[in-house]
Amino acid sequence: QVRLVETGGGSVQAGGSLRLSCVASAYRMCMGWFRQAPDKARERVATIHSSGTTTYADSVKGRFTISRDNAKNVLYLEMHSLQPEDTAMYICAATGIVIGGCWHSDMDHWGQGTQVTVSS
Repeated sequence: QVRLVETGGGSVQAGGSLRLSCVASAYRMCMGWFRQAPDKARERVATIHSSGTTTYADSVKGRFTISRDNAKNVLYLEMHSLQPEDTAMYICAATGIVIGGCWHSDMDHWGQGTQVTVSS
């Protein structure tokens, strides 16, 4: 089992920025960020392959950047121009089983999440 620990969440005003980090206890080929707001389904935000290939949800394209440090098994999410609708628990996930690319692969390791709150 891979342990994933997220940090970096917090409260910001609209237009602000945050950087999330996720430390993994082991390497996995695909990693990603998901988010879940109260009373809403979990949403895939961004994924990244160990080769560097990235994919983003349309709602965050141009504002969020996912990256990873393969040597340290750390995943990042840079978030800019944050809006109230970005408010959610942000959850790190990973998998070593890749079918159809990271974006379409089921994640099998999950972190506990870090809360991001954006006020207007």
